[in-house]
Amino acid sequence: MDLLDAHLVPAVDGVAFGLLLFVVAAGLSLAFGTAGVLNLSHGTLYAIGAYTGAELSDGTWGGLALGLAAGTAAACVAGAGLSAATAPLARRGHLAQALLTFGLALIGGDLLIQVFGADELPVRVPEALDTSVTLLGHRYPAYRLCFIVMAVLLAACGTWVLTRTRMGAAVRAAADDPQMLAATGRNPRAVHTGVLAAAGALAGAAGVLGAPIIGPGPGTSENVLMLSLVVVVLGGLRSLWATFFAAIAVGEVQTLGVSLAPDLAPYLLFAAMAAVLVLRSRFAEPAAAHGPEGAAQDPVARLRSRLVAVLRRRPLPAWTSRLPGGPAWRQAAPLLVLLLVLISLPALLDTYSISLAGSALALGLLAVSVTVLTGYAGLPTLGQTAPFAVGAYATANLAEAGWTVGPVQLVLSALAAAVFALVVGPAVIRARGTTVLMITLAIGELTGAVVNQLKSVTGGADGLVGFPATRALWGGEEMLEESQLYTYALVVAVVAVSVTLLVLRSPAGKLLTGTRGAEARMRASGHPVGRYLLVAHICAGALAGVGGSLMVTVQQYLSPADVGFEIAAFALLAVVIGGTTSVIGALLGAGLIVATRDWVAGSWPGHGPLLLGVLFVATVYLLPRGLAGLRGGPGGGSGENGPPSDTTGAPGTPGAPGALGAPGVSAASAASAASAASAAEDQPPSAPAPTSAGKASP
Repeated sequence: MDLLDAHLVPAVDGVAFGLLLFVVAAGLSLAFGTAGVLNLSHGTLYAIGAYTGAELSDGTWGGLALGLAAGTAAACVAGAGLSAATAPLARRGHLAQALLTFGLALIGGDLLIQVFGADELPVRVPEALDTSVTLLGHRYPAYRLCFIVMAVLLAACGTWVLTRTRMGAAVRAAADDPQMLAATGRNPRAVHTGVLAAAGALAGAAGVLGAPIIGPGPGTSENVLMLSLVVVVLGGLRSLWATFFAAIAVGEVQTLGVSLAPDLAPYLLFAAMAAVLVLRSRFAEPAAAHGPEGAAQDPVARLRSRLVAVLRRRPLPAWTSRLPGGPAWRQAAPLLVLLLVLISLPALLDTYSISLAGSALALGLLAVSVTVLTGYAGLPTLGQTAPFAVGAYATANLAEAGWTVGPVQLVLSALAAAVFALVVGPAVIRARGTTVLMITLAIGELTGAVVNQLKSVTGGADGLVGFPATRALWGGEEMLEESQLYTYALVVAVVAVSVTLLVLRSPAGKLLTGTRGAEARMRASGHPVGRYLLVAHICAGALAGVGGSLMVTVQQYLSPADVGFEIAAFALLAVVIGGTTSVIGALLGAGLIVATRDWVAGSWPGHGPLLLGVLFVATVYLLPRGLAGLRGGPGGGSGENGPPSDTTGAPGTPGAPGALGAPGVSAASAASAASAASAAEDQPPSAPAPTSAGKASP
């Protein structure tokens, strides 16, 4: 009884918090499961409702009703706008949707701060609810009990609408068979827009009603989004009641779990999320991607196609025909030009800009590792910051222990990141498409939880600073000048990128390309696809570890924000900017992101997220194949001799035992498989690919 008394209030708080997450997650589940939109701006829709409700709240019932109506309507309109924004991406898979909606979230978050301010807003509830009642001998806020009742009624009402009404039947038909729905005279596009508007309305209503529980302020939208994703993954997309109970479980972990097991609670949610995703990817039959029938034409498609056509028709200058080496030299020329530009930067830029260039090289190596996984292995990832963090913290701790020689730090950091990738690799390589994104996201968030909790190694939220500077070689002096650090970063980046290009252009790279594009043929040829993917995941992890080590050396400090979800999204954006199989394009994309975030934003203080959001949106619409696709067709013309920028789907499940480059395994069949993949229909890395059974892989 004493234990019950001690934890009664946290348990009831968990129910209230869980039901708040349920209302938000119900909208997210509706958008993803029915409309087929992976909406990473759903937390911003919640924030729209929360800020609007808080601004209009005045402690009266009229103020609460007005705030509820206005907040719900504003988020509903934003949801309908999201439908129009994602319509051109209906055929491009969930990766493009994720990048677009994340960019919209950055833009929306910046605008909300400009309108309502950066401080958390106070929320005033009606006097009748702004009190406490007796609950089993304990005083408990009346508003939270009222919210619990409203959320239960909402769950029952939503289930009734979806299962017992014609509207619900139309929504289910739009998800399962849009052609049949169109045959009945209903417009699937209108249903699609209505679903996203309803999802936005749910998020907005949750924001207004939940503002007294999770107040509107910086970080609110990100926190709500991550927890809602966990709820959707645990509850699935088939039943609102499953989402309901998953939300209750998440709420209890966030409140009662923190009270009972404070050391374990931060890991439980994302560990459960990853476990559920892995089990589903192994045992459940993957569902085909949903989307409205008859995707609308991209409003900028004509402009984009004309631009590409002009660039492809434009002949090379006459002087290029006199270059030695023929076509091979002309393909390598852009790489040499880029190298010459990077070498000349210290003589052209000020100290601050040189430091930004060094940071861009570190982020560029992270982006290249994402290129290997997303473009070549067909495994789009949002969690590559995990091995990046391992390498970064390994270097910082090595420096504190007196190991300050650069090559030693790089090798040990790469080794630590490779071991980490080896441990988590089997969970990642068995999943496909959007499931890969969610699993890697969970791994990244788990790593972030470890970073915040393991203060003796990571410094916690304060990070690490004050460790000795790195020495380039044995017996050398510490590198303290920005020009020295940049030169060191450039040498490391050139070596790492050169090795990566050599591997990707080798028979091993052709094997990896074949596993991505023609997995069935690879299996029929006796190739161990699973081993190839695991080796690729380990190598990409090692490369990310090198990038993390380089970042610490250049910055001379390390904080959790340097290895968080935002950095993972930036790395994925850099890959999309450059072209999903262009290594050099990934470096250029990273440079553009750092310049936008830290240099251009300096001329417009406080609007860095807005500028980055615009960059996200513009990239998704204008560069579906990245910069590489503007010039050289599918392959990119960057001189890297890689596969097409748009992959045709994720590889299949792991095959027989073997190793990359094992004796008796010919690369010729992989090369032919890669050629067949290049001729296949263009799809982004996360788009479903038909399997040998004729069904789609997620």
